Amino acid sequence: MPPKKNQQTVEKPRLGRPSNNLKMGIVGLPNVGKSTLFNAIAKCDLGKAANFPYATIEPEEARVPVPDERFLWLCDLYKPKSEVPAFLTVIDIAGLTAGASTGVGLGNAFLSNVRSVDGIFQVIRAFDDADIVHVEGDVDPTRDMEIISTELRLKDIEWVEKSLDTARKNARSAGNNSLEDRKKKEEVVIIEKILKCLQEDNMDVRKGDWNAKEVDVINSLMLLTAKPVIYIVNLSERDYARKKNKWLPKIKQWIDENNPGDLLIPFSAALEEQLFSLPDDNARAEYLSKQGEGVQSALGKITKSGYDGLDLIRYFTAGPDEVRAWSIRRGVKAPQAAGVIHSDFENKFVCGEIMAFEDLKAAGSENACRANGKLAQKGKTYEMVDGDIAHWKAGA
Repeated sequence: MPPKKNQQTVEKPRLGRPSNNLKMGIVGLPNVGKSTLFNAIAKCDLGKAANFPYATIEPEEARVPVPDERFLWLCDLYKPKSEVPAFLTVIDIAGLTAGASTGVGLGNAFLSNVRSVDGIFQVIRAFDDADIVHVEGDVDPTRDMEIISTELRLKDIEWVEKSLDTARKNARSAGNNSLEDRKKKEEVVIIEKILKCLQEDNMDVRKGDWNAKEVDVINSLMLLTAKPVIYIVNLSERDYARKKNKWLPKIKQWIDENNPGDLLIPFSAALEEQLFSLPDDNARAEYLSKQGEGVQSALGKITKSGYDGLDLIRYFTAGPDEVRAWSIRRGVKAPQAAGVIHSDFENKFVCGEIMAFEDLKAAGSENACRANGKLAQKGKTYEMVDGDIAHWKAGA
């Protein structure tokens, strides 16, 4: 018998926009700590956090550096004139309330802004403070999570039902012979499956099992529940420092039952606000040391989780003039990665000289890496790996 061919792993089709410029939106009910998180993560006070519902009306946007020890190591090695890390774009979105899907509060504006982002930081309040009003009257994180989940799903159902009506009309007017006719009829079946997922299975679209054709239709609909979600649980300073809170087990249980696999990150808006107000890193380190052993800001973890949640990776260009991290989607081939710098690099792509960060770090220099055979030319079919260091060659 002839030897079996190596079976290649088939990559699961990806939900979301086919872009390298992706955004995370900060979402939650009013007064749960969204704008405080945004202000801290953006190191600014644009959000004008205030103690009343809808303190944020127009969405604010910030580009936040993504922590990366590899980038710092490269800067130390090359000592460049310019240092440009990878960035995550974060948007602070107005608070949602029950009934938002029908326009209650700032519902229509809120849901429109959620539709424009690619992933969601859902901030959940798990602290008691009589001075900070809760739009629902009391603190109950799982109820709040249910409200947001329901409103996003209801809006998707409304949108999918309208799309299904349009698809059915198109299918009725189609013939039976052309590929385009068959595509219109297939689209009806796919949209019916999406509606069943939302309405009967009571499931977010991102948790469904979809093939490539179905994902293409889902992406064209820009559904709210197709976006990745990271749950950010806002604790009091005391609970965050001692890593205990009565609501955390219930929040974890809700996620496991409703959206298994989603990430939960505890943080304290009160702590981050205090750290933001201090004059320098030494003062912040001293303040953290007084909170207890191992207490750290959660902002770096939140930023990195948002970047990873969007399925972004980065490669580096490095030299004495500049060390720079370039964000690309996982699975991108070399020409498209080069095109992030300039379209000519993609259109006139010849090859890339690429080495892995780990190989450069082990060798200690680019010349040593080359001598060890760890710097290799890669062609058009090469799939970029997180941490690659690239020098591109393009034709005239």
